[in-house]
Amino acid sequence: MSDSPLPLASALHEPVLHWYSENARTLPWRQPGAGAWAVMVSEFMLQQTPVARVLPAYKLWMERWPRPADLAADPPGEAVRAWDRLGYPRRALRLHAAARAIVERHDGVVPDDHAALLALPGVGSYTAAAIASFAYGQRHAVVDTNVRRVFARALTGTAQPSISPTAADQRLAVRALPEDEPTAARWAVATMELGALVCTARIPRCSECPIRSRCAWVLAGSPPYDGPPRKGQTYEGTDRQVRGRLLAVLRAAAEPVPKTALDACWPDQAQRERALDGLVADGLVDPLPRNHYRLPA
Repeated sequence: MSDSPLPLASALHEPVLHWYSENARTLPWRQPGAGAWAVMVSEFMLQQTPVARVLPAYKLWMERWPRPADLAADPPGEAVRAWDRLGYPRRALRLHAAARAIVERHDGVVPDDHAALLALPGVGSYTAAAIASFAYGQRHAVVDTNVRRVFARALTGTAQPSISPTAADQRLAVRALPEDEPTAARWAVATMELGALVCTARIPRCSECPIRSRCAWVLAGSPPYDGPPRKGQTYEGTDRQVRGRLLAVLRAAAEPVPKTALDACWPDQAQRERALDGLVADGLVDPLPRNHYRLPA
């Protein structure tokens, strides 16, 4: 696929941007003056987690650590504690490590250079593009699941994007970018919002879509998805649930926790031990002498 501009996408720019100006959610990290740290924290928290669950944790986090230096000054275990029930708690460790790197390498200021962002711990290609675009108004393709779904339908006529991101998804998003940098940055967040609110996975609200008359999928008669089955993520009874139970005990404790207290939180010994070993290996839990455990210091 060529990376040259995509003529079909240019017809979508104005209606999507107008729709966004009228319908965008009011979110704290989008407010004027929120700053790059606010954007960065939100992007870490929003990975695989819906906005409704993120908002209360985000508010408490920013009240406690309004700058990277504030977070960097605390031990990583405090980041894990504050992460609470957001899930995938390694994100908290990565954000803490990134905050320390920002202090050490960039005088406590989230860098505006895309390469410098990529070099931060825990920052991959998506997160670097999102921070550069949303915080600094740069021209980058910001491609999450919502954006991939909008482009799959509107530009390629398929009901759903591929299960995992592909290089072709990235190239399509690059070709769809407006040439003007500030417009491209606004387009990035607008297409994401359209996918989150209207062009949803299960029941798209096509009657409310600003590009329904130009959408390749709608024009093709909205053909059903014919790819491999998409498996929903389970939680009950999984090692993830056990890890969450163990971390909940440790988060609630001001002092190191004896192993017996952890043993009481899950009945299956083999699964419990496997989950605890995994938490230690991931750096989320520190083992101590006399069979005690704590969040990382």
